[in-house]
Amino acid sequence: MLSILSNSWALLFGMFLLMLGNGMQGTLLGLRGAIEGFSVDEMAYVMSAYFLGFLGGSRLTPLLIRRVGHVRVFAAMASIISAVFVLYALAPSVLGWALMRLVVGFCFSAVYVVAESWLNDSATNETRGQLLSIYMIVQMVGIVTAQFAINLGDPAGYELFIVISVAVSLSFAPILLSVSPAPVFKASKPMSFRRLYESSPLGCVGTFFLGAVFSAMFGMSAVYGAEAGLTTRQISIFVAAIYVGGLVFQYPVGWLSDRVDRRLLIIGVTAVAALSAAGAMASGGRFEAQVAAAFMIGGMANPLYSLLIAYTNDFLDPEDMASAAGGLIFINGVGAVSGPVLIGYAMSAFGTLAYFGFMGAVMGAITLYALYRMTQRPSVPVDETIAYAPVAPTASAVVVELAQEYAVEQSEAHDAEQAEAEKAEERQIP
Repeated sequence: MLSILSNSWALLFGMFLLMLGNGMQGTLLGLRGAIEGFSVDEMAYVMSAYFLGFLGGSRLTPLLIRRVGHVRVFAAMASIISAVFVLYALAPSVLGWALMRLVVGFCFSAVYVVAESWLNDSATNETRGQLLSIYMIVQMVGIVTAQFAINLGDPAGYELFIVISVAVSLSFAPILLSVSPAPVFKASKPMSFRRLYESSPLGCVGTFFLGAVFSAMFGMSAVYGAEAGLTTRQISIFVAAIYVGGLVFQYPVGWLSDRVDRRLLIIGVTAVAALSAAGAMASGGRFEAQVAAAFMIGGMANPLYSLLIAYTNDFLDPEDMASAAGGLIFINGVGAVSGPVLIGYAMSAFGTLAYFGFMGAVMGAITLYALYRMTQRPSVPVDETIAYAPVAPTASAVVVELAQEYAVEQSEAHDAEQAEAEKAEERQIP
């Protein structure tokens, strides 16, 4: 662990600053949108634009890297992000913010791909698993820290927009000064959606719906808080609870994933999230109940992404897993684009608590579909499943493919250990 931190601390610190800026962006815009008098529907389109840009960036970034290289792509995109963060305060209009969010989403997608390529390049077979875990923790801690940094200034002013711009600008130095020569860029061609769906219908459907839930958490949580009349401090606690829950439950869900039927675990995780959302609605908007629900929904939704990827891998050959990951990321992105728009309409039509109603309904839909799939195909025996690897929903295809490699290595190592144990038992039999 210490050797990983000593070799990669600067890169990880740069990523922390990026996540700090990105985490503050969504919450700050949700607060400022209410101050500017933007409606829930208008803010829904603003928030959705980020995920549309992110989706486009995931498709076009490989072309940019091949043309001009990692360093130039990173420097250009990060510079644009830093500039746009200041422009938010100068042009508070729905159309302007939507266009800027589109650009920021595109640029962040590219920045993640480049930075995570360097991270991947620094990993070895021995350190890959620990590096994945540390990186995910850094991402989550960055977003959680961002929520409390919101309280350092007035959302109605300029200071916080300058802070997030500075955070992104400062991230350049540790990343660009610490990385080794640019790695060779390799992008796997995504598997056809038809083949991917035929391999794992639950993986595809679950990933699509989870994208909508994730964008509701990452994009609309502050909008909900502002509409519900929460204070800035309460909104920061509410949003932070989502990601603290993700950190707390990531290991337990991963541990169970390698020991029980994954479809049963998917059913359990999504059912808990749906019931938590229902509890928040039944509380009538009590703040403590909302925070508890946010903690549980975030705690279930964040590891569910890795769980669905691991479940899909169970029906694939190892050489197809990287291609399948690209398809799942795209499906998740399409779901993420639709999430804020749908939740905006729901809140406008049924009130603010429809925020929880939407997430509960979507999680419940995954539960029901998983139950249906259990009647269509037998489960994969636990000892034949591919290992679970932790991946945050904000990760690019680079880290997802890194996780795939780690999962395959862990499964092969486990199979080798079992084979050795069986041989040892045979030798002991007289």
